[in-house]
Amino acid sequence: MESNQDEVRKGALGTKTSKKLKYIKDNYQLYLFVLPALVLIIIFKYVPMYGAIIAFKDFNPLQGIMNSSWIGIENFKKFMSTPDFMNLLGNTLKLSVYGLLFGFPVPIILALMLHRIKSVALKKNIQLILYAPNFISVVVVVGIVFIVLSPIGPINHIISFFGGNTVDFMTEPGYFRSIYIISDIWQFAGWSSVVYLAALSNVSQDLIDAARIDGANIIKQIIHIDLPTIKPIMVIQFILAAGNIMSLGFEKAYLLQTSMNIPTSEILPTYVFKIGLQMGDYGYSTAIGLFNAFINVVLLLSVNKIVKRLNEGEGL
Repeated sequence: MESNQDEVRKGALGTKTSKKLKYIKDNYQLYLFVLPALVLIIIFKYVPMYGAIIAFKDFNPLQGIMNSSWIGIENFKKFMSTPDFMNLLGNTLKLSVYGLLFGFPVPIILALMLHRIKSVALKKNIQLILYAPNFISVVVVVGIVFIVLSPIGPINHIISFFGGNTVDFMTEPGYFRSIYIISDIWQFAGWSSVVYLAALSNVSQDLIDAARIDGANIIKQIIHIDLPTIKPIMVIQFILAAGNIMSLGFEKAYLLQTSMNIPTSEILPTYVFKIGLQMGDYGYSTAIGLFNAFINVVLLLSVNKIVKRLNEGEGL
């Protein structure tokens, strides 16, 4: 009896395998089209993972990866016992979470507003203005921030005009997170709204007309028609954003740093850069990077699981 069941299972597996092979053979052009991207991902994403071994070694560039002495999790213990650990972790989490809370809704709001503009010419001009900052270099954005917020910049001129005292925003630790998040929203919110606008373009005009006939105002139309349309995209974008909570952009944070705002501007990516490239402690910096990646993976899986439960299986 068992031998018969095994034969049936083998036959079923053979049938599935043959179907898959036939599908691949019939659609080989699609696989050839994907192949270059797959090769690039393997070369630049997976092959370098070999170097992560140095996080568990007392790495010496002269000895190489394999000949360096194995020290296990000592680098991780060293990082977690350092006095800066909680401050670095707290700064990274605060900057990421605040950025997610304040930055995530903005592209959605922009998309909903742009979708309601009837004039095609006006809509295109507004989109051009909103999308333009995305194509500005981070270095240029930081330069603009320093000029605008300098003691002799336009913001301080406005403060002085109304009788206030000038503030050197870039040297005050308390202003760093606000500056980072606001500049990020200004630079990326317009471009991020594109995906929501594309989804809103699929909203049926018949639904909108029916809602108007039923007496629904714009707010109710947005709540009952527009938001349900873009809900799947919102869920996916939120999961991806939450999964990247610890993956802050190193460039902007490093460029916005000054010797005075270090207490709030020093985050894990900038710390890894200083320890790894400036001080040459590659094993220790790699361990910090792996710790950062591990937290990201845990957050991604947790948020995805929560969202699936709340949205009846919708997730990644």
